[in-house]
Amino acid sequence: MKSVTKTIVTAATTAEMTRVEQELESLSPQLPGAAVKLVTRSVRQPFERAMSDALFARAQGLTAGLGLPALEGVEVGGGSDGNITAGLGVPTLDGLGAVGGNAHAEGEWVSVSAMTERTALVAALVRDLLEETR
Repeated sequence: MKSVTKTIVTAATTAEMTRVEQELESLSPQLPGAAVKLVTRSVRQPFERAMSDALFARAQGLTAGLGLPALEGVEVGGGSDGNITAGLGVPTLDGLGAVGGNAHAEGEWVSVSAMTERTALVAALVRDLLEETR
């Protein structure tokens, strides 16, 4: 009888992900005839806060000039495309879209009135970044 166990592992830091992968690689079978095979597919590296500190500070600085409330940085775990770009060294902010709650779940909601503020912030950030490249 063949038994296969699949496990998804996430970690808050790249160092922790490396440590967990090394621990998994050290596993050995405990039953006669058993085998352990580890297949690592690190699609989304951990998105560490330090990866986006400078860009986040820039966005925070723009909020005051727009008359918007200060941004609050949060860590939510999980993974998004932002994990991929940040892992490649591209300054990345995740979560500048809709404001709401219960994301991807029953009862998900979006504040329509906050969309104007978010749009203004993203536009200001894009303008600011474009001015830097000129």
